Amino acid sequence: MSDWLVTQSLPVGRRPRALSPFREHLRDTFWFAPSAAMVSVFVVWVAAQALDTAIVDALREEGDYETLDELLRFAEDAKAVVNAVSSAMMTFIGVVFSISLVAVQMASGQFTPRVVRLFVRSRITKATFAVFLATFVLTLLVLTAFDTADDPRDVTTLPLVQSILTLCMVALSLLLFVLYVNTTLRLMRISHVIARIATESFRVIASMPPSTGGPQTPEFGSVTAWVPHEGRAGVLRDVHIARLVRVARKHGVVLRLIPRIGDFVVPGTPVLAVHGRAAPPRAALRYTTSVGVERTYHQDLGFGLRQLCDIALRALSPAINDPTTAVQALDRIVQFLAALSRQPLDAALHRDRGGAVRLVQPVPGWTELVDLGFTEVRGCALGNPQVSRRMLAALDDLLLLAPEDRREPLLRHRELLRQAVDETARNPADRTFALHPDRQGIG
Repeated sequence: MSDWLVTQSLPVGRRPRALSPFREHLRDTFWFAPSAAMVSVFVVWVAAQALDTAIVDALREEGDYETLDELLRFAEDAKAVVNAVSSAMMTFIGVVFSISLVAVQMASGQFTPRVVRLFVRSRITKATFAVFLATFVLTLLVLTAFDTADDPRDVTTLPLVQSILTLCMVALSLLLFVLYVNTTLRLMRISHVIARIATESFRVIASMPPSTGGPQTPEFGSVTAWVPHEGRAGVLRDVHIARLVRVARKHGVVLRLIPRIGDFVVPGTPVLAVHGRAAPPRAALRYTTSVGVERTYHQDLGFGLRQLCDIALRALSPAINDPTTAVQALDRIVQFLAALSRQPLDAALHRDRGGAVRLVQPVPGWTELVDLGFTEVRGCALGNPQVSRRMLAALDDLLLLAPEDRREPLLRHRELLRQAVDETARNPADRTFALHPDRQGIG
């Protein structure tokens, strides 16, 4: 039964292709999608303008001025529509931007400031802003293409295709606006936020290299060189694993990452240990580590768990006092730990095409993850029997899943919780009620 539960906790399907740090960082930015959309719409407008010119030239060569006169009247009507769209689009963009700011502010205050990243990474939000800005730019470009001639014989171009393209962009903008409002409302609901955090966390688990059955931390001999961190101080966001493996293979060494993803590094401190030979040249190791101001999901195994704990802690604070939200966070904490209960931890071994280990990346151990998931929440669970009951059920379930050598931290947290409840609940009936395992808290 335990194997079945672990299998169900892991994502189903083939292992996803690992994203490069550059692609992952683009997902964390908000400027790239709108900028790319505005450049793309300019290219499309140039092509549409060339097509409009070709249509007018073909009609003039055939002498079909009656059709040209009809198209000229159509262009006048289209110009009025494009003018209205151009005037209203910036107002529309302002409304959407205001909705985003309010949603981000509410989510940051109610859940945790770190969930703001979910809004920044939202594809619908980026697509909505990108299409709105592209539509506005397109209307300005189309307005410059209208011909002021009254005689069909003097007409050189008519923005027919461009006008139709503008109307299509307006329709797409309206559709995306509906989807955007729906997505924003979902992200303001704690259940969906917690689910999104869990989904991102499971992607990190899925991207971990598979175990080969050998020792998890093989010996590579003594350290032959150290590679210091160069650049600004900050949080180690991720490393370019593929490039480091290629460099290590090319120079016949094994590289071992010293800080863990999510650690704060300062210039001059060792970031890589080299085993086997001299350190590769600095030029080969350039842009292999990324430092930022905050942690990311990309390679950080504990970041999602940290966010779930923060949500639970804020829900249990006296200012909010929402134990049901804490129970929902505990549900996902259990799911996350259950998926890792039999996974090799402490170090991720990245191999080259020949199967030789070339990069050793430290990851949190089982005890560290269990402590991260339960220590702080356990301290705030006192006086909330719904949370203590759910935590006891969670620990019991994990004890069924975890192998024998991983049961100690689970037993420790269960005993500490029992002792804390015994000390705070003076009524025996209250103690018995608070220490009864229940997967729904009070179900």
